[in-house]
Amino acid sequence: MYSTSTITTPPAASPAATPQLAALANLCKASADPLRLQVLRVLCKDSFGVSELCSIFGIRQPALSHHLKVLASAGLLATRREGNSIFYRRSSLGQQSELEPLQHCIFESVDRIELPATIGRRLEQLYRQREENSRNFFRDNAHKFRQQQDLIASYEQYADTVAQMLRDAPLAQRGTALEVGPGDGAFLLELAPQFERVVALDNAELMLNQARQRATAAGLDNIEFVHGDTGSRELDGLAADCAVINMVLHHTPSPGQILNDVASCLAPGGVVLVTDLCSHDQGWARENCGDLWLGFEPRELGNWAREAGLEDITSVYLAQRNGFQIQVRLFGRS
Repeated sequence: MYSTSTITTPPAASPAATPQLAALANLCKASADPLRLQVLRVLCKDSFGVSELCSIFGIRQPALSHHLKVLASAGLLATRREGNSIFYRRSSLGQQSELEPLQHCIFESVDRIELPATIGRRLEQLYRQREENSRNFFRDNAHKFRQQQDLIASYEQYADTVAQMLRDAPLAQRGTALEVGPGDGAFLLELAPQFERVVALDNAELMLNQARQRATAAGLDNIEFVHGDTGSRELDGLAADCAVINMVLHHTPSPGQILNDVASCLAPGGVVLVTDLCSHDQGWARENCGDLWLGFEPRELGNWAREAGLEDITSVYLAQRNGFQIQVRLFGRS
């Protein structure tokens, strides 16, 4: 009898993962979790700080921070620092080109998912709180609006550029203009002579009264003053040839929604003229100037505009002596 022995062949060594395979595995891992997918859904058109996301999802910060780190390491999230806080948003750039289609597919898929009612309510509550904070600031500081504005960028520093861009805008007609957040009414003096009708919209009644007084003093009689926001029914049916949003978006809880609302009010061939701060790290602006956002990256503003069905026509960037930078953007319906 012959004895036999079993010869075990060692398994073949796994090939080393290429950087592309590792990135693909990382992307798949990051998106393979219900909570992380809901985070991506909430960040569809906005950015939030860690504490805000904790309140939305009812989860402790250490646990949520882990999920955010996983999403960021996979290139699905981008961050920006505002003072001592870190804000998260969805990343549209920086992904490897071969993975971009999959990332876009993930975003499109989560955007079709309806958020749980509890998360939806918490999100709405957060937006209301943001808006209330901004409204209270302007209510309490309307008497020193110019003083607060001048801390960062006075109207005179960008007014000529905005006015020239408005004059050069490729408009087929100049029937109706909409200004969102006219402040003390300075730019209404530029708009009213160029358009047959101007609608001035502001959610701060004291500021609206200041704008009304200024227009009256200038003898302007083609301006309608509306107390409300861009979701107000008073704007239903409005077909504006031009919408102007000067130094307003960084005071609003959801800039992307503002652009979307304004785009829906445009007439065919209409344009949106936006002036706002570029991203900065001066956290004191929140308390002293009522800012909810410390400016915006140009591509971030451009992304919101594209999501609203607008395309970039032209842009001008103005450097300020105090280190701030202003972006003046003209968008048109794509």
